[in-house]
Amino acid sequence: MCGIAGIIDLAGQRPIPPGMLTRMADAITHRGPDEDGYLEEPGVGLANRRLSIVGLFDGKQPIWNEDHSVVTVFNGEFFNYPEVKAQLEARGHVFRTHCDTEIIPHLWEDHQEGLFEHLKGQFAFALWDRKRHVLILARDRFGICPLFFSQQGDWLLFGSEIKAMLASGMIEAKANLRGIDQAFNFFAVPGPATCFAGVTCLQPGQYLRIDLGLAATRSGARAPVERKYYWRIDFPDQGQEDRETDPKKLVDEFDRVLLGAVERRLRADVPVVSYLSGGIDSSIVVAMAAKIRGTPIPTFTIQIMDPKLDETSQAAVVSRHIGSTPIVVQVGDAEVLESYPELIRAAEAPVIDTSCTALLRLARSVHENHYKVALTGEGSDEWLAGYAWFKVHRLLGMMDWLPGIKPSYWLRRLMLWGIGAPPGSTTAFDRVYETVKSYTSYQDIYGLMGTSRLRFYSPETLEKLRDYSPYLELDPNFDRIERWHPINRAFFWAGRIHLPGHLLSLKGDRVAMNSSVETRYPFLDEEVFNFLARIHPSWKLRRFRDKYILRLLGERYLPKEVAWRPKGMFRAPLDSFFDHKVPVFVEQLLSDESLKKTGYFNIEAVKFWRDKVRNKQLARTQKSSIELGLVAVVSTQLWHQLYIDGSLADLDSAGVKSAR
Repeated sequence: MCGIAGIIDLAGQRPIPPGMLTRMADAITHRGPDEDGYLEEPGVGLANRRLSIVGLFDGKQPIWNEDHSVVTVFNGEFFNYPEVKAQLEARGHVFRTHCDTEIIPHLWEDHQEGLFEHLKGQFAFALWDRKRHVLILARDRFGICPLFFSQQGDWLLFGSEIKAMLASGMIEAKANLRGIDQAFNFFAVPGPATCFAGVTCLQPGQYLRIDLGLAATRSGARAPVERKYYWRIDFPDQGQEDRETDPKKLVDEFDRVLLGAVERRLRADVPVVSYLSGGIDSSIVVAMAAKIRGTPIPTFTIQIMDPKLDETSQAAVVSRHIGSTPIVVQVGDAEVLESYPELIRAAEAPVIDTSCTALLRLARSVHENHYKVALTGEGSDEWLAGYAWFKVHRLLGMMDWLPGIKPSYWLRRLMLWGIGAPPGSTTAFDRVYETVKSYTSYQDIYGLMGTSRLRFYSPETLEKLRDYSPYLELDPNFDRIERWHPINRAFFWAGRIHLPGHLLSLKGDRVAMNSSVETRYPFLDEEVFNFLARIHPSWKLRRFRDKYILRLLGERYLPKEVAWRPKGMFRAPLDSFFDHKVPVFVEQLLSDESLKKTGYFNIEAVKFWRDKVRNKQLARTQKSSIELGLVAVVSTQLWHQLYIDGSLADLDSAGVKSAR
């Protein structure tokens, strides 16, 4: 993958401010250390930092069509590039490179905004049509590649990361409480809000169309910025799912589409490796890759230095089965703490899941071993019911069989009481229940954890967020979702929030590209998704057995014990944030002075709950909610110090490895 950035004059053709594009590109050099490229003309500036993976020697961007009327800068990979290129050449298009980027301008010539149906892969790109005076910014279907934009007066800036836009000097870094609240509610910031005021995240399956020609024909006019969807997560109406009952037919089809997805993601002009956890998702990807290549591909495994959390013995079973020797990356308390500032800087948002530091270090190891591309099994859980909340959702749904009676609603209230939820939690829960017509146990699990924000927010923060509903900002079509099977509704929320906001960002693009590594996701292949969306949910969650059809397929490639092993929860140690040997930088971030300066949190509440955790005075039912709430406080304070204060001097003096 790469990094892209740019600036557009919405009101005319003013020259791009000197040095701006270079500063923006330099801020994301880690995304593309191999080379840079620029387009600068009146009113339009595009920049690219390239990580060369396909077309190593002739893929320098920007890339043009034949007559230099259409140009693009691109981040990502098109896995159907050879097939699309052949089709375009048959229609008379002339290619000058061996790089997949080049299909974009040619597809635009033939299809304009219909080009998206021909693009299969992970991508974010900017396209400038000189003849039509139209600029397009676009993002892939699932949100694998990030893209942000901000309108500053008559200028529109964009970038693969927010730090590229901050480097322009046009944007003042200010906090957006709504983005911070999303982090507390969802453990992620799925967008369109970000933690930065005035900066928007382009959504998965979405593109911007900016018609600069309209501004040119009207003196003093500003070009309209249209935000459109070319694709959304969709499922059949309940009762309209594929009713195939023959397991062999379905497993055969799943085998074909998943094997094809892995084969396409092995396409590269550099070696490809894979992450391996020992769970069925990464294990079947590695096994399929070995079948396709005829030999095992290199694998990388995380060893959590806590026997209760470590899964390397499971990965070893798979390694022996396929005949590989994995490179093992050890992660313990010290590594989590050392990497945490670097993680927050890479993420550009609070990060509550400390296991993201393990993925940060895993990608670093891939880079240090001179690889650029890694396959991963992520993306399976969202479509195959791999998370606990799918089972909770099924259980609660089974309770509500009598019309007009909702035992699950009262059980949810009982759960709030059981975790010792703070005052206001019931009201907050009821509000979500009323807002989200397609209510699922995604809201239950994350809602329970999210009640910690009511413990820790300052009165001023609570007041500012009093009327804010993060679910409404997600732009769901509740009427459409209501028509789906209840399990498919739960899949929607996983795919809309957890997938782009957490898995593909905090555990995906941000931590991998921080070390110049591209991660690829066979389970997020469009054909794989279409197959899984089409079949009945009972093939994904059979009673309370998750990933049922994947486990049937796994028997063809893996030892039976691996195929049917229950899913484990990948976690990193939390204790180091709370014990009596807490590092100086955490003490500093949670000091009265620091908490007062940011104003987000209630100082006395933070003190009270820290003491409770340190002295092990929490009820077992409260432990996770409060510990994660405190991590969120530390994380938000650290994000503020890194980005809003604009200085790492205090952290450096505290002996923490710089995140610069």
